[in-house]
Amino acid sequence: MNLPQSLYDEVFGTTPHWIYHAWLMFTIWIVLVPAVLLLTRFGKPAPSLIGIPKGSPKLGRKLFWFTMHRVGLSVLAMASIVGGAVAIAASGGFSATLHSVSGIATVFFGVMQIVSAWFRGSHGVRNPAASATNEPPVPHGDHYDMTARRRWFEAYHKTVGWLTIACALAAVATGLSQFWVPGVGVVLALLAVLYALIAVVLEAGGYRHDTYMSNFGTGAHHPFNEKRIEEMSRR
Repeated sequence: MNLPQSLYDEVFGTTPHWIYHAWLMFTIWIVLVPAVLLLTRFGKPAPSLIGIPKGSPKLGRKLFWFTMHRVGLSVLAMASIVGGAVAIAASGGFSATLHSVSGIATVFFGVMQIVSAWFRGSHGVRNPAASATNEPPVPHGDHYDMTARRRWFEAYHKTVGWLTIACALAAVATGLSQFWVPGVGVVLALLAVLYALIAVVLEAGGYRHDTYMSNFGTGAHHPFNEKRIEEMSRR
C-alpha cells in the first residue's frame, strides 16, 4: 500500500524528528536552563559573618544553588549536543538558516561556558574561624582575593551566559516560524510571563545576595570587601 507522501513523512520521516528536537531543545534552554539561572541568582544563602563553611553539604541549603549551577548546567549543555544531533539527522546536515545558525551558536556558547569554568582559578578560604577573624591561617585563592584572573572569568562567564540565552530564544523563535509546534508556542508565552514574575517577586523580597559575601562572609577584612569599602569611602 502506498501512503501519501505527507502522511509517510509524518509517521516515518523528518516530522517526528523535528518535534523531538523542538521539545528537547525547548525543555533544555527555555525551561530548565532559565530555572537554574533563577536559582543561581536568588538561591544563595544570605551573607553571614562566616560565609559558607568548608565541608558544607553540596546539596544542602548553602551550596545547593552552586551544585545545580555547575552540575545541572553542564548536563544540560551536553544534552543540547544530542538535541543538535537530532536536528542534523532530520535535515541531513547543517543548513544556513537563521534557526540553524542560532541553534549552533546556542550549543557552542553553552559548551564554552563549561570550558571557561576550567579557568576560573582557585576558590580560597572556607574556614569559619578564619572567615570571622583576621587571624592566620587564611588560605588565599583567585576567588577570595578577586584576582585579575577571577575578574576576567566572571566578566566572560556572566556576559556569555546571557548571550547564550539570547541565542536560544532566537533559535526557538526562528524554529517556530519554520515548523510550528503549538504546544511549544503556548508554553513559551506562559514561561516568559512566569519567569518574569518570579524574578520580580524574588528581587523585591531581597533574595538576590552578593556572591562574594555569601561565600566568604561580611567581614571588612576580606580582600574584596575591603577593596569595595575603600572605593566607597573615596566617593
